[in-house]
Amino acid sequence: MKLKIVKGILWFFLGIGSVFGAARFIFGLGATTNLSDTTPWGLWIGFDVMGGVALAAGGFVIAGTVYIFHLAQYKPILRAAVLTAFLGYVAVAVALLLDLGLPWNIWHPLKYWNPRSPLFLVAWCEMLYLTVFFLEFSPVLLEKSSFKRPLGVLKKATIPLVIIGIGLSTLHQSSLGSLMLITQFRLHPLWYSPIIPVLFLVSAVGLGLMVVALESTVSSWLYNKKHETRLLSGLGKAAVWVFGFYTVLKLADLAFQGKLGMLLEGSWESLMFIFELLISALIPAVLLAIPRVRRSRAGLTACAVMVVIGFVLNRINISGIAMIRATGSDYFPSLIEISISLWVVSLAILVFLFFVEHFKVYDKEAGTKIPLHSPPVFDRPSAVWTDEPLYGSIKRNSLLFIMGAVIAFAFLPADARNGASPLAMPVQRAHIADELLIDGNRADMAVLFDHQMHIAKNGNYRSCTLCHHMRKPLDKYTPCADCHRDMQLATYIFDHTLHQTNLGNNDGCIKCHIDPLLPKVAENITECKSCHTDMRLESAVITISAATQENYAPGYIDAMHGLCITCHQQKKAELNNPRHDECATCHRELPQNILDKINLLYGEKLLIKSIKPNK
Repeated sequence: MKLKIVKGILWFFLGIGSVFGAARFIFGLGATTNLSDTTPWGLWIGFDVMGGVALAAGGFVIAGTVYIFHLAQYKPILRAAVLTAFLGYVAVAVALLLDLGLPWNIWHPLKYWNPRSPLFLVAWCEMLYLTVFFLEFSPVLLEKSSFKRPLGVLKKATIPLVIIGIGLSTLHQSSLGSLMLITQFRLHPLWYSPIIPVLFLVSAVGLGLMVVALESTVSSWLYNKKHETRLLSGLGKAAVWVFGFYTVLKLADLAFQGKLGMLLEGSWESLMFIFELLISALIPAVLLAIPRVRRSRAGLTACAVMVVIGFVLNRINISGIAMIRATGSDYFPSLIEISISLWVVSLAILVFLFFVEHFKVYDKEAGTKIPLHSPPVFDRPSAVWTDEPLYGSIKRNSLLFIMGAVIAFAFLPADARNGASPLAMPVQRAHIADELLIDGNRADMAVLFDHQMHIAKNGNYRSCTLCHHMRKPLDKYTPCADCHRDMQLATYIFDHTLHQTNLGNNDGCIKCHIDPLLPKVAENITECKSCHTDMRLESAVITISAATQENYAPGYIDAMHGLCITCHQQKKAELNNPRHDECATCHRELPQNILDKINLLYGEKLLIKSIKPNK
C-alpha cells in the first residue's frame, strides 16, 4: 500500500509538471519564470543542476570504494548507487534543457569550443560522465537480453570505466566550484573562496555517502527488504571523517581570509551560513561519530536527510541567494519553477523504482512482489471485482496524472497561457555629440551611430529616406523615437483628440469616416495620405502596405534591428565582411572623447556603466 501511495503522489506531480513544462517550452522563460537579467540563475540551476550533480556523487564514491579500494562488502549497494547517480545526471541534463533560453542549442559545446570558459568544462564533463554512467549501468540492462557478447565486453571494461568515471566526476564536482570563482563581486564573502572547487569536491564525497545511505534505507522501507544496517553504518563512519575535514577546512579558510568575524555580525547571511554548516556537516559529523546513532535506522536516516538538505541549500545559496546583497534582486521561484523541479525529481524516482522492480539492481530481490498478471479477485464486503494489478495501477496512476494536469491548467498564469507581455519602456530621442548616441531606454547599452559617415557612404542627403520613411506635418525628417515610442510595444501614433479639435470637433468626423453606415473605427477610415500628401516619403525604402498599419509603429528595438541588421546583412555580402552584421559592430565600446563630450553636454544623468571606454 505504501508503494502505491508514493507512486500515486509522484504521478500526480508528474501531471502538474508536464503541463507547466509544456507552457515553458511554448511561451519561453519570461512567461513562466521569475528570472531576469539581474538573476538569470534560479531554482533550476541551484537545485536541479548544481544540487543534482552533488547528489549524484554517490556513484563514483561507491564505485571507487568497491573497485579501487577493493572493499567488496559494499558491492550489494553498488548498482543502486550507480543507477541513482546516472538518473541524477539525466535530471541535470533535463534541467539544463529547461533553463536554456534556446534549448535546441544545447549541443553547441560539441562543435563550438571555448576552452577558456568554465561552462565549457562543465558541459563536457556532464556529457562524458553521463555516457560513462550509462556504460557502467548497461550490464544490468543486458543481463535480461540475448546480447551476451556486449555484456562480456562491458564487464571486462568495468575497471577502466570506473577510473575514467572517477576522474570525470572529480573534474565535474570541482569545476562547478571553479565556475563560481568568477563571481567574486557578486557572491557574499562568507561563501566566496579561492578554494571553492576543493570545498565542492569534498562536500560531494560526503553527500554521496549519505545519498546512498538514504536511497538504500528508503528502498528497504518501500519494498520490505532487509535494511543493510552494517554496510550503511560503515558509510556513516567514513562520512564522519569527511564532514569533520570539510568543517575544519571551511572554518580555516574563513580564518585565513580574515572573515571569521563576519559569522557574528548577525546578518541574515551569517545566520544562513551558520545554519547551512550546522545541518550539512557539523551536527551530522557529531551524531554519526556515536556508534549507536549510525547503527540505528532512524538515526542514520535523520543524519542523511540533514546532509542532503544542508548541501543542496549550500548549492542554492552559492548560485543565487548569497548574491542578493550585491544584485539587490527580489527573486523568488515561480509556481511553475517549483512544480517543474518536482516533476524532474518525481520522474527520476519513478524510473528508479521501475528499474528496481524489473531488473536486478540489488543482489537480493526487493521484497515480496505482487505478480503483474493475476486473475481479478472478488471482494465480498464491497461486492466488487478488483482489477488485475497491472491494469489497476495503470488506471489509478493515469487518473492521478490527469488530476494533476487539470489542476495545473486551472492555476496556469495568464502569461504562461498567452505568452509574456513586454513591459512598457518609453523611448527617448538619441543624443547628439558629433555622432548619434542611440540609447532609447537609457539602459546604458548604447550604440554610437556615425550619422555623417552613413550619409556620405549612401548617396549624401538623398540617402535620408533609407531610414526616415515617414514624417509628421511640418517636419523635414521626423526622429525615430517620435513614432516608435516604446522599446518593445507597438505604438498607436494617430492622435484622435488633436484631429478632432483641428477639424471642428464632432462635425469633422465625416472627413475621416466617410461612410455613415459603417462603424466609426480605425478600420473604416480614409487613408492618412489623402490629406497628408507628403507624410509618407516617396523614395522611402520601408513601405507600408495596409492603410490601417500606418497608425501603428512597431517597437523601437524591432524598428532599429529590422532596419539596421537587414542593411548590414546586405553590406556583409557586398563587402565580404563576416563581422558586418554582428552585434558588436554596433554595440561597441565608447571612446573616451565621446564619453567626455556626453558628460559635458548632459552631465551625470547619462553615465555609461556597462560599456567601458577604450583604454
